[in-house]
Amino acid sequence: MRRLVLAVASFVLAIPMAGSAPAPVDAPRPLLWKVSDADSSVYLLGSFHLLKKSDYPVPADVDRAFEDAERVVFEVAPAELHDPSVPMKMAQRALQPGDAAFAKVASPQVAAKVNDELAKLGIPGAQLGQFEPWMVSITLVTVLGQKLGYSGEDGLDRHLMLRAEKAGKPTGGLESIDAQLDAMDATPVSEQLASIEESVSAGYDMPARLDELHRAWRGGDVAALERLAVEEMRAKTPETYRRLNVARNQAWLPKLQAMLAGRDDVLVVVGAMHLVGRDGLVAQLQSRGLRVERVCTGCDAGAAR
Repeated sequence: MRRLVLAVASFVLAIPMAGSAPAPVDAPRPLLWKVSDADSSVYLLGSFHLLKKSDYPVPADVDRAFEDAERVVFEVAPAELHDPSVPMKMAQRALQPGDAAFAKVASPQVAAKVNDELAKLGIPGAQLGQFEPWMVSITLVTVLGQKLGYSGEDGLDRHLMLRAEKAGKPTGGLESIDAQLDAMDATPVSEQLASIEESVSAGYDMPARLDELHRAWRGGDVAALERLAVEEMRAKTPETYRRLNVARNQAWLPKLQAMLAGRDDVLVVVGAMHLVGRDGLVAQLQSRGLRVERVCTGCDAGAAR
């Protein structure tokens, strides 16, 4: 399930929902870093793409980074992400090729369990079975998140896209929606199935796992996010990890360094897993000799690394 959540963290499309869970007691602690040179800064903010209304307002550190930035950059530029053709493009990609459809590649036992879970969520399993397993994963997590009070509409990246639009700040993207879909579609079918099989295995509490990951993000807990997300993904689905995390991070690094070479201050908002761990953007930028500091007023010294 954690691997499913992380895949969704980079690819989920917003689906409106009603209702929200009770507000947590503690205020969020941001996963925010500042990369600086002599005349400019690039802020790196780790997003969770399925959030609750009770996760707002954002911390003051995020407000200050947003105000300081001349422009805001996301994984995909808002104008492209909000193109009405994107959901159809995503569905078409998940239907090609037909011999990788979930109904054809899943064992009868796993297919039956998935169909049971989908039925509980009000989704016709037979129709979804035409798609590749990664689309089944996204649907499971997204609709489950709705039932638990999460929504892509309330994701941090969506929130900041709207805020940038209202403030008249220029926005951009690190990659195209086609590049995102290519990365997802290229993950091995065997690893896609392994993630789904885990999510429906006996004793696996999907809601608890999603809440656990959300708590780690909300607490700004880098060590927990690395343990729950990055390390597990790297160990259990290594090729998926390479394609969705490592390869994309490596493609983004020159773009981040180009931003730093300019004179504008930039806020960059990406899924949290892209920032943590040895392959994360923070560690990779530090390894290039750049000055990177955690910005987290409410964090203690250990958590602020």
